[in-house]
Parts: sequence; C-alpha cells; structure tokens
Amino acid sequence: MQLKHFTLSEFDSPDSPGSGSKMKPEFLQRLDNARSIAKIPFGINSGFRTVAHNAKVGGVDSSSHTQGWAADIACKDGAKRWTMINALLKAGINRIGISNSFIHADCDPTKPANVIWTY
Repeated sequence: MQLKHFTLSEFDSPDSPGSGSKMKPEFLQRLDNARSIAKIPFGINSGFRTVAHNAKVGGVDSSSHTQGWAADIACKDGAKRWTMINALLKAGINRIGISNSFIHADCDPTKPANVIWTY
C-alpha cells in the first residue's frame, strides 16, 4: 500500500516493531486522504496496539486500536483541531474522540458509526 503522508512504522505498537503493518488499509487510506485535505501534519501518538500495550495504556478491551482500525493524532490547538476533524469527516472517518491533547480517529465497521465523544 502506498501512503503519501505516513509510513507504517508510525503506527507500530511500542512493544511490537513492525506491527503498523497490521493497520487496516481502508482506514489508512482514509487517514492519508484526511491529511491531504487538512494540509497540516498529523502526528500519530498511537496506531496499532497489542492487547498488552492496550491494557498498559488503559485502553478498553474492545479497542479499535487492537484491530488496526484506529489512530490517535496529536493536537492541542483549537484551530488545528477544527481543521483536522473537518478533514477526517470529509475523508470518511466516522468515529471521533476528542481530548485536550489528541484526536482519536477510527472507522471500525463493527462499532456504531457517526459518533463523536470526548475524554
């Protein structure tokens, strides 16, 4: 798979080098498209997570990260947050979580679509 703005290693679980390759291609293509739409960098805080790493960071048991459907994008600025969320929605990312320091983005088909939540 060819990505314009990301490398698979950006999505590696810290305890499993090379695990970024377990990310779902459909999700990565949408995220790459969102980055093109936004025209600003997306720093990946968390992509794929092993079950052990997910537990270590306090992720829920059913986390979309463990299936390769999610990423957390660093963001602490309100204007950038708006730009990123707008681009994510336009690119077909239909599940968004918003915190003070990151945006969770996913399009996990096993979960309810068209939802936004806060942390």
